[in-house]
Amino acid sequence: MGRRDPGGPPTSPPAGDGRRAELGRLLEVTALLGLVVTQPLLDVLGRSPDFFLFHRAAPREVLLLVALIAVLPTLAVALLGLATGLAGPRVRRAAHTGTVGLLLAALAVQVGRHGTPLRGVPLVLVAVLLGAAGAAAHARWRGPGRVLRVAAIGPPVFVALFLFASPASAVVLPRGHGGAAGVVGPGEHPPVVMIVLDELPLVSLLGPDGKIDGTAYPHFAELAAGSTWYRNATGVSGWTPYALPAMLTGRYPAQPFAPHYSQYPDNLFTALGGLYDVRAQESITRLCPPSRCDQPATPEQGLGVLVRESGKLLRQVAAPVDSRIDPEESYRERTRAEAGLDAAEPVPADPRFRFDNLDDNQPARFTSFLAGLRPSARPTLHFLHLLMPHAPWAFLPSGARYAAPDDLPNDGAGWVELARARHLAQLRYTDRLVGETLRTLRATGLWDKALILLTADHGVSFTRDWQGRGLDAIDNAAGEVAWVPMFVRAPGQRAGRVDDRNWEHVDLLPTIADAVHVRIPWQVDGRSARQAPRAGAEKRFYDRPGQPLTLRGGVPGRPPDPAPHPLVGTEVGDRPVGGTATVANRAAFERVDPAAGELPALVWGTVPRAVPDGTLLAVAVNGRVGAVVPVVPPDQGGRRFAALLPDDHLFRAGANRLDLYRVGSDGALRRLNLS
Repeated sequence: MGRRDPGGPPTSPPAGDGRRAELGRLLEVTALLGLVVTQPLLDVLGRSPDFFLFHRAAPREVLLLVALIAVLPTLAVALLGLATGLAGPRVRRAAHTGTVGLLLAALAVQVGRHGTPLRGVPLVLVAVLLGAAGAAAHARWRGPGRVLRVAAIGPPVFVALFLFASPASAVVLPRGHGGAAGVVGPGEHPPVVMIVLDELPLVSLLGPDGKIDGTAYPHFAELAAGSTWYRNATGVSGWTPYALPAMLTGRYPAQPFAPHYSQYPDNLFTALGGLYDVRAQESITRLCPPSRCDQPATPEQGLGVLVRESGKLLRQVAAPVDSRIDPEESYRERTRAEAGLDAAEPVPADPRFRFDNLDDNQPARFTSFLAGLRPSARPTLHFLHLLMPHAPWAFLPSGARYAAPDDLPNDGAGWVELARARHLAQLRYTDRLVGETLRTLRATGLWDKALILLTADHGVSFTRDWQGRGLDAIDNAAGEVAWVPMFVRAPGQRAGRVDDRNWEHVDLLPTIADAVHVRIPWQVDGRSARQAPRAGAEKRFYDRPGQPLTLRGGVPGRPPDPAPHPLVGTEVGDRPVGGTATVANRAAFERVDPAAGELPALVWGTVPRAVPDGTLLAVAVNGRVGAVVPVVPPDQGGRRFAALLPDDHLFRAGANRLDLYRVGSDGALRRLNLS
């Protein structure tokens, strides 16, 4: 209400009062948006420097992203508030109070999800009540507004912490790398071909006899037959940003640094860079400095992709339910078709190798790597870190892709078995990529001339209740997390052999340096394979840098495979109807084009809640059973099931018939009506 002059009409508040009130509202909105948007986003991104490294983000792009996160939401809400002011002061105050209530409710969702067991609708209802109470208190008393105005200092603090104190700060404000070059010694300097796969436990490759399963993985077996297989090899961490720097520096993880050349200036690329031409295809890391390596054009780069992925992250952070999406699973390589690359190799003579379909789905990084495998006058280091067979699992052994929902769990009864089956299917596809590499090496003469190394940075557990690579998985299934394949083929090596020494991945760099006659000019924790083996059997492994865990035990054995259900592969005729089911991707079976390189090989859906846990379902395509899977205990997605159909021969071009059967305790089948 304006002041009233004696004998005159009411007057409007002074302009200065209105400006101060509007400034106060802006500060309050800034404080709340800082807590709801700026802090959670910069906290997650600050702890994920690999996100920026994977997308090859330049410092200016990261700074622009931070500016957008810190300023754009506040600017948008402020402009909306000013627009409501056109309708009068009362509407402006009401709109601001409503905005405060909405932001307080959004903050309550985030706090409640981390501090209470509430999820979904109950959490939303509680958050709305708290937001309404907060808005009422803000409208009635001055104290809440004053607190919020002081809290407006938050966003600048959050930005400063991101830029100067977070692990991602090395990416945004990199220091000079100053890496040391190795000392060249007398002797030959052969080409080096090094492939690091990702999330590949040794046990996945083993057969019952403890050897590489040559039936499932003929090309891994071929490599083992012509190289030295360090069978007792372990990675040093289950987390790539710690594992790869240890491999390429020869030092155990000591600090939670970003896997960036500014934090690890002394590494394989700088050691060989003075002598070798370095052709490096990195994924999560950026250890090769620009002075040594050209940065590839893939994967997708630029401010646009950073904004888009940050928007996805905000939706996960703000949702009233837990996200099942692993942030690492967003690192998807672009296919060769997406990248527009040309064929690197002619079609193999073997007609069983579906090269054309496989070629459409190869990661562009792998195709580019193959194209670069050529002899040259100067010694060359060919390096590839390929996110295979790492999740997300999307490939059949043939190379055909299949779609899968984002929210399938990887642990728990039924789910962990499905996860392992999908992992093994993608591993068989990875074996085909290894076969392409071996063919290329032989065709170019590098097979006999080069030092060839193939390994993985870490494994992953598929033990029920301990799935993944975290501390629980390490404590209960270390054989799957730590032990990895490690093959080294010396130039001209004629016969394969097995070496069961206690190999740790810090041994990789000194082994390479010895083989190419370059002395490493810094102290390393590893030892070359040309030195005497370690005396003890204990191994060091790091869930957190600087906190070593001790692992004991020798080469692990492959976990027993579940016995295949006798129905798999059988033909099913007409059966009586005995229930219903919903198949989420049923429409994909109406028009299948195998030549396009994609098949509906994962079937998922729900059954009525009355169906007991563990009930077996047989999934048939065109009358032949491709999988038998259990119904899992219900979760927020309902009483669900999912089945992988890895056999391409189940499918045909055009319309395909999909049937689901309930398997009775006596083996009798009842067909389910599908919707």
